[in-house]
Amino acid sequence: MEPQSWPEPALEVARAVRAVRAKNYGRTVPLPVAVRDRLGELFPDGEFADAFGKTGPAGWSPGRLALVTVFQHVENLTDRQAADAVRDRLSWMYALGLDLADTGFDFTVLSQFRTRVVAHGLEEKVLDLLLERLKDLGLVGAGGKQRTDSTHVVSAVRDLNRLELAGESVRAAVEALTVAAPHWVAEVLDVPGW
Repeated sequence: MEPQSWPEPALEVARAVRAVRAKNYGRTVPLPVAVRDRLGELFPDGEFADAFGKTGPAGWSPGRLALVTVFQHVENLTDRQAADAVRDRLSWMYALGLDLADTGFDFTVLSQFRTRVVAHGLEEKVLDLLLERLKDLGLVGAGGKQRTDSTHVVSAVRDLNRLELAGESVRAAVEALTVAAPHWVAEVLDVPGW
């Protein structure tokens, strides 16, 4: 991994975000846009260098994956939904510094990222970096009780991983049944209502 600074939001994405904001008078700014505008590059890649090798194919930025994981948790999205949001939502593209043509990543990358972060003991790194930035901006005071027990966050991530695994297992089973006994599946499963 070669730590790199995040690029500024693409011009066409920034224009689209501004246009949407201008038409939504009085509405709050989407969280990803507010995070990028107020906090900038929140999770530098270098902070995760211990968990990622120096050789091998280039992958997605660990700092960006950390931010995707935060947005995923805030919106209670599965890995697949979060990966789709990276490709489909202007606010997420803006926050991550992507252009409209960026194809994002496969949803399995998020699970692999979390596994690697846990394996290298970096679970609290995201929270520490966020608190440090908020403190620097004067949004939280020093010495207060900002720190929280990360057990519930780790538990929520584990539950999302298990739910995703269960869903993928059901999907694979239905696909196998469709190949083996397509007429039975059509009779038993209400596919349009599913």
